Amino acid sequence: MSKEGSILSTSLQNKSVVENIIDKIISAIIAGELAPGDQLPTEIELCRDLGVGRNSVREAIKKLEAYGVVYIKRAEGTFVSETYSQKMLDPMLYGLILQKKSWGDLIGLRSVIDIGTLHVAMSRELDEEDREEFHRILEEMERSLKKESPSVDEIIDVDMRFHMAIARATKNEPVVNITEYITRITLPSRNATVRRILETPGETENFLELHRQMVEIIEKKDYSRVDEVVMDHYVYWKESI
Repeated sequence: MSKEGSILSTSLQNKSVVENIIDKIISAIIAGELAPGDQLPTEIELCRDLGVGRNSVREAIKKLEAYGVVYIKRAEGTFVSETYSQKMLDPMLYGLILQKKSWGDLIGLRSVIDIGTLHVAMSRELDEEDREEFHRILEEMERSLKKESPSVDEIIDVDMRFHMAIARATKNEPVVNITEYITRITLPSRNATVRRILETPGETENFLELHRQMVEIIEKKDYSRVDEVVMDHYVYWKESI
């Protein structure tokens, strides 16, 4: 049963009824009123406290279950999920796709994530396995770029694997998943960027060097160069949108 004065007992705002119910439950989880493993109030309690109909509550719970935020035990009730699920990022991905006003906005978001990811990666002791993976991908990138007829798809693939390798070096699963999602969203602009690089004399070596610099600052834990290297990297992206 929801407590008096809790988030779940306050009135809804000007959104659809179902969206408001979802917001209230998620806000209660974020605020700590509902902890992982806690049972949600019953349908009847939610209807009473939020002043909504039973069908709206059921639809909201169904969506939260699809997102991986809650799970349902038959004959017991609805509970807050205790483990992280990649499904939790699906609504954010879809929302970004629908709301994007320009590729510039998404590229700005991606640059912020990359800067943060590099800082987190450098705050940890770099595993030898991660170090070897960085250099293996760099060698593969160099071979791909220096082919007589470089493949756009091949270079995009190796570039994506490079950035995912940095994300994995953070040993932080949410960072890895967010990086993967943002990579998927920005794939069209990445495609345009790689095509422009291949068509411009001398740019392939510059592109490769920027990736080498990312590895270098991680290995040396050179925090002072993070912003500079990332923003230099995104010059290509900005010129392709």
